[in-house]
Amino acid sequence: MSAEGIGRRGLCLVLAGPPGGGKSSVVRALLAGEPELRVSVSATTRAPRRGEQEGVDYHFLTEAEFAARRDAGAFLEWARVLGRDCYGTPRAPVEATLAAGRDTVFDIDWQGYRSLREALPADVVGVFLLPPSLAALEHRMVRRAGDAPGEIARRMQLAHEEISHCAEFDHVVVNDDFERTVAAVGAVLHAARCCTPRLTGLGEFLTGLGCPVSKEV
Repeated sequence: MSAEGIGRRGLCLVLAGPPGGGKSSVVRALLAGEPELRVSVSATTRAPRRGEQEGVDYHFLTEAEFAARRDAGAFLEWARVLGRDCYGTPRAPVEATLAAGRDTVFDIDWQGYRSLREALPADVVGVFLLPPSLAALEHRMVRRAGDAPGEIARRMQLAHEEISHCAEFDHVVVNDDFERTVAAVGAVLHAARCCTPRLTGLGEFLTGLGCPVSKEV
């Protein structure tokens, strides 16, 4: 907010959708155009891939390190994906960012979104990206990954499961045009920043204007 005396609490913007649905590309575009937005860096037990950096792409932990932090309540949400590697959202940096009035974007699945919303019920806004069609999604997977047919089939099964939970989200955007999709998600972010319960100092600002307030703010 630009008015002196009115601040705001930060928010958690979750982007979810099926594998190959364009989440990572939308996140990169948002980060490029929103200087106050940061990306959540997850912790994982999987090994780093070529080019990945500690603390930039992920926080890479051993199984024992992950379990210790999980048991100490250091994650807002966590899951073991496909029965293999664990992924989790570190609590401390997210809570610090919220208190400082800055925003965090998350690229997580519907389960992570559900858990994050349980942990921070007043701070999470969810956007689900739908593909224009399942055929288009499968074509994107084949073109992007070059995986074997069995792996593509597995990813498509995951896509069906992910899409079945889209109605749990606050907003749904069909990603049939990238620029329109980024604009739509950006509009959700800007509107959420102006949500009345997020604004701090609003009551004092209105009092200074000499305006009556119909409810406590």
